[in-house]
Amino acid sequence: MKVIFLEDVPRVAQAGEMKEVADGYARNFLLPKKLAVLADARTTHVVEAQLKRKARLQAETEAEMKELAKQLEGREIVLKGRAGAEDRLYGSITNADIVEELRKSAGVAVDKRKIELDNPIREVGSYEIAIRLTKDIIPKIKLTVIEEERKEEKKEKKAVKAKAKKKEGEEKAEKVEAKKEKKAVKAKAKKTEEAEEKKEAA
Repeated sequence: MKVIFLEDVPRVAQAGEMKEVADGYARNFLLPKKLAVLADARTTHVVEAQLKRKARLQAETEAEMKELAKQLEGREIVLKGRAGAEDRLYGSITNADIVEELRKSAGVAVDKRKIELDNPIREVGSYEIAIRLTKDIIPKIKLTVIEEERKEEKKEKKAVKAKAKKKEGEEKAEKVEAKKEKKAVKAKAKKTEEAEEKKEAA
């Protein structure tokens, strides 16, 4: 039976190829799974049009993926995690975390299934992550996992900031007070000067 392949079938034929195959193989496997259609003048024409459209869409997708790869290649992202002894994280960094950070920091949307992580990341450190956009387009990004500040450290920093702010406020108030005093002294001196001038004139 002569058929036209709609999809690539490994070790048999590629999409768009017309080939003679065993009747049983065509009826029981290729045709029900829509991997091929019977070859005649009408189907040949329809399949050709379908394959052209598919090739055009593939070319467009490829161009989009290349553009996305340019935006991703060499990009660095930083993720925080709570860590314990020996820089081991409580929990782990997953594909979803990486995708979310890429969206937030770079405005780039990537399917989490494209992130190639053998295992979730469980330690603080630097990692090179491959993103398989297509079979041949695989940009790499750099991920740095750092330890999240502990609550005590955050409190301490907050207290230091508040103290600095308070000191700044006090210094400002002192300056304002000093200015007022200076003004008052000047005004007093002027008044005295005017009074003496009046005395002399009299």
